[in-house]
Amino acid sequence: MGLISWLLATIIDKRIAQFQNGLMTTHITEVEHIYGQMRAWRHDYHNHMQALKAHLHLHQYAEIDAYLDKLTMDLTQVDVIIKSGNVMADAILNSKISIARTREIKVNAKAIVPEKLAISEIDLCVIIGNLLDNAVEANAQIADPAARWLRVYIDVLKGQLYISVSNARAGEVRHGAGHFGKTFLTTKKEAGHGFGLVRIDGIVERYGGFVNRQAEEGAFATEVMLPL
Repeated sequence: MGLISWLLATIIDKRIAQFQNGLMTTHITEVEHIYGQMRAWRHDYHNHMQALKAHLHLHQYAEIDAYLDKLTMDLTQVDVIIKSGNVMADAILNSKISIARTREIKVNAKAIVPEKLAISEIDLCVIIGNLLDNAVEANAQIADPAARWLRVYIDVLKGQLYISVSNARAGEVRHGAGHFGKTFLTTKKEAGHGFGLVRIDGIVERYGGFVNRQAEEGAFATEVMLPL
């Protein structure tokens, strides 16, 4: 390897490492935010009950109904959506799905993830986190909330961990040449987003897995297979 090639490879490796560290920091912040909301709601439980009892004592049934509607909305925002069997997978899935729902994206998700995996928890979170970030951001480009959707399916298939993420999209997806699987180029301008796709491909390749990406009008889908 020549000096220039070595320098370029070193710079790319450092930028990917920086991106991964930043991504994990973001994931941790999102998860802490969700559990913080849950702790706050539990802390306020007694106050909620006292308020409802006061309305009931005064026969203020309309106020009770309005109060319960508000509580239902608050609970929806902090609800634990996925219980896959793997704590780390649950944390990242629930945080990302919660964000998707706050952005008016219809979510259909099912996940079964073994507690023990050959892939490291950090690598698993990088893959799932990137896939869902890309899906949420693609939906954000769609003006009509009714047209936004996201589907997540994770399960054990033929002795491997199967991850499928599909989403609505607007505009075109540019194709690029890649060293592993089918590569799609992001249309986003933010530096570092392209590293997400590179990082997914690199992790999957390292574990001897498989990536398949398919784009069609109005939809984009990614499938990942990882050995258990």
